[in-house]
Amino acid sequence: MAQPGFWDNPDAAQKVVTQLSALKAVIDPIEKATTAVTDLRELFELAEEEGDEDTLESVEAELDELRRQCDRIEIAGMLNGPDDLRDCFFSIHAGAGGTESCDWAQMLLRMYTRYFETARYKYEQMDLTPGEEAGIRSVTLRVRGPFAFGKLSCEAGVHRLVRISPFDAQSRRHTSFAAVDVIPEQDEVDIEINEDDLRIDTYRASGAGGQHVNKVSSAVRITHLPTGIVVQCQNDRSQHKNRAEAMKMLMARLYMLEKQKRDEEISKLYGNKGEIAWGNQIRSYVLQPYQMIKDHRTDHQTGNVDAVLDGDIEPFIESYLKFRSQKKSKQAG
Repeated sequence: MAQPGFWDNPDAAQKVVTQLSALKAVIDPIEKATTAVTDLRELFELAEEEGDEDTLESVEAELDELRRQCDRIEIAGMLNGPDDLRDCFFSIHAGAGGTESCDWAQMLLRMYTRYFETARYKYEQMDLTPGEEAGIRSVTLRVRGPFAFGKLSCEAGVHRLVRISPFDAQSRRHTSFAAVDVIPEQDEVDIEINEDDLRIDTYRASGAGGQHVNKVSSAVRITHLPTGIVVQCQNDRSQHKNRAEAMKMLMARLYMLEKQKRDEEISKLYGNKGEIAWGNQIRSYVLQPYQMIKDHRTDHQTGNVDAVLDGDIEPFIESYLKFRSQKKSKQAG
């Protein structure tokens, strides 16, 4: 970064800056914890020699915070997959339940964007399909930040909501489903794509976006015919830029598909989740007749549903990282 001309190529420079941020996210907490250990040891020895009870109590309180720092470092150490450091494409799709599920997908979008803001992840909307009556049918975001894929991959799967429906005149309890899909963004993927295997459609972008976006067919949808993979982008006013971004998403999906064929465990984590309905959920959000959110993989649960729906999902991510790490250790043993 100190070399002359580093910023002459902004795209290449930004990749280096992103890599630096990711590495700092690993190294800085360890250096701070190491310094804190040394300082606390010296303070403890001095207080013990002088019989300073107030200082000893202060050391004990700081030791509790140091333990929490070490716990966070241990969690970060579990993000050691080849793609965990990468940025990602993050998608939400409404499932069985019609308008209810579209509204649930909208609620999940709010929950995750709140989490992104807390985690200081940057995100941009690549594509959004609104629901017919309310909510969203699907949305795709690009999320950037240290360990974005590693952490958000813990959220991939079907999410189930149980609540009193705001769309039911009789106020009956309804169950809704939505699926989360997470794919790492790749810098360069050694995958050849035959142009004859692609069907490329253009259409007018939906939602707000200015007169130009609404009147010109700038949005792009690409279908990879051999696999049936469909990607679309309406983020930019330029059809050319939207096509380039859609191709990047397609390459990332094809990369994951190839990886799934080589790795059975990855296939289970990121493969076809089947129907977005009963029997496939990783987490349940029950708002009626009681309030409880439970992850069915780890059994981690909480009754503070408001906090979770406001983006406090870090405990669920951490519990799954521990679960996944233990599972890998058993398989390795």
